[in-house]
Amino acid sequence: MKSVPILSSAFLHPAGESLPEPLLALRKERASALVDMPLPTRKTENWKYSSKYLKLADDMAISLPAEGKTGNSLAVPGYKVAFINGVMIPEASEYPDLDGIQITSFSDLDSDEAKALAAKLGSTLNHDQAQFARLNGARFEDGLFIRLKPGAVLDQPLFIIHETNADASGSAYPRIFVESGANSQLTLVEEYISSGDAQVLVNTVTEFSLADGANVTSIRLNMEGENVQHIGATGVLQQRSSRFESHCVGFGGPLRRHDLQVRLEGEGAETKLNGVVVTQGKQHYDNHTSIDHVAAHCNSEETYRNIAADQSHAVFNGRIHIHQDAQKSNADMNNKNLLLSNGAEIDTKPELEIYADDVKCAHGATIGQLDETSVFYLVSRGIGRRQANVLLTMAFINELVQQIPVEAVRETAQARLSDFFEQTFQEA
Repeated sequence: MKSVPILSSAFLHPAGESLPEPLLALRKERASALVDMPLPTRKTENWKYSSKYLKLADDMAISLPAEGKTGNSLAVPGYKVAFINGVMIPEASEYPDLDGIQITSFSDLDSDEAKALAAKLGSTLNHDQAQFARLNGARFEDGLFIRLKPGAVLDQPLFIIHETNADASGSAYPRIFVESGANSQLTLVEEYISSGDAQVLVNTVTEFSLADGANVTSIRLNMEGENVQHIGATGVLQQRSSRFESHCVGFGGPLRRHDLQVRLEGEGAETKLNGVVVTQGKQHYDNHTSIDHVAAHCNSEETYRNIAADQSHAVFNGRIHIHQDAQKSNADMNNKNLLLSNGAEIDTKPELEIYADDVKCAHGATIGQLDETSVFYLVSRGIGRRQANVLLTMAFINELVQQIPVEAVRETAQARLSDFFEQTFQEA
């Protein structure tokens, strides 16, 4: 019988020691659990479409140094925190000193704060479904802690610029924990970019804990290079009457994987998840989402769109779980997919598990190609075939792009999408 591959011992190499003692102890404890950690294979249900793209060479196990200049990124119309290779760079960051709002690197927490944070890290995630969050828990060099006291409102978006400098092979482990107090408000933008061309792994975890009435918007923009394997996880816990809104825009690479898990634990909580993915060449992108309706009277709405060109591959797996006590739940999931070539592949799997009898739930998925009748119509009106393809493809995702509530992110996403169309469609 063929043995199951396990994580190389090279990835058990100790990380830096700059964190407070409670976080060092937590990291050590979680590192011990990585020994003989099985790697996903095609027989691993939630990795069956992506395991063949995972390439973890030993030279990628070394933590990338937190050095180098930050490169070009979004024009930031708000506050900014800069990370290089998973470590916060204070001199490149500009963020507020406001009453009721704490923005601090893990390494700057005092012992009591670090002890309290250590008890919460990982609490928002099901690690059996987001397996590589365990690796992040054992290897994070630093992280960002954001705490909003009850009623606190961050008046501008907070941009987290994650830059990976890939001058040599290695790995980076960015980590963020957001604690949003009762009736607080926050818009958080995460932008992932890279420079250099060495083969690297970026393994990220972002967690949100929303108290009663909290309102959080999360925007995630993945634009890393072709040499970056990115495996990320986002966990969300929501209490009574809280609202969480997520907008994810992803551009493909050798491996892109994002697990987004939401638990609606308080009555009246609401969540909205939007996602757009485009892939070309031989790129791969895999989105796995999970929404758990634990409490009654909660609402969830999920809309994801994938576009795959050339010989690329996109995956969407969305799961909604309505627990027994989650009566009066409303849940809607919709996934639409567009194939731009005969060689492209998209796999989609919407799932509903319902254990309550008084709920309203719907889910659906479609996969198709551009409608030749619509293309012909536009061409017959004097529009070039290439431009007709671009217009119809952009229309397929524009509804979701326009819902991104931060203009700078919308503009950046649209510019990158224009580049995608330029490379994908040839003049006909």
